[in-house]
Amino acid sequence: MEITVEMVKELRDKTGAGVLDCRKMLVETGGDIEEAAERLREKGLVEAAERADREASEGVLEAYVHPSSPVAVLLELNCESDFVARTADFQDLAHDLALHIAFAAPDYLSRDDVPEAVIEEEKEQYRAAAVEEGKPERIIGRIVEGKLDKFYNRACLLEQPFVKNDEKSVEEVIKDVIAKLGENIVLRRFVRYELGEAVE
Repeated sequence: MEITVEMVKELRDKTGAGVLDCRKMLVETGGDIEEAAERLREKGLVEAAERADREASEGVLEAYVHPSSPVAVLLELNCESDFVARTADFQDLAHDLALHIAFAAPDYLSRDDVPEAVIEEEKEQYRAAAVEEGKPERIIGRIVEGKLDKFYNRACLLEQPFVKNDEKSVEEVIKDVIAKLGENIVLRRFVRYELGEAVE
């Protein structure tokens, strides 16, 4: 099958991959644009995982104040080069992450940031509830672990369903942009303010 310029352009628009990569993948898939896009995405995610150890010290500080509610967010999003930090894709990611934080109000960046005391308290609550419901002792451990995973999904930013596409987690959205831009990207830290909330 002949691979046309239009096919390459369509795949490039869909994936953000380079012209040569798009042409090569279209040849490999016999011109199937959907399959080529999926393969390029998988290839990008593998490469993104390989980039995870590369230092990311450039980036942006993104500030977001929600127009219709008293919520504000400040975050630091890092990448490897100033060039990538200035791209629309990177800037859009920073804005979308700030928007997500304003909406979803995560307590922690990742499960590694959850204090051990909080984890133990959550486990104790789940265990007590399972005992009170009369669950068999042999399955209480699994119930507690399952509820703890749900707690992480709710409380940890990287594990939350992304506000603009709840079929992906925030971490998966970041990895998609890593795959597209070819650099490691790290959400370093964030803070969310809500008018009138208690100051700790």
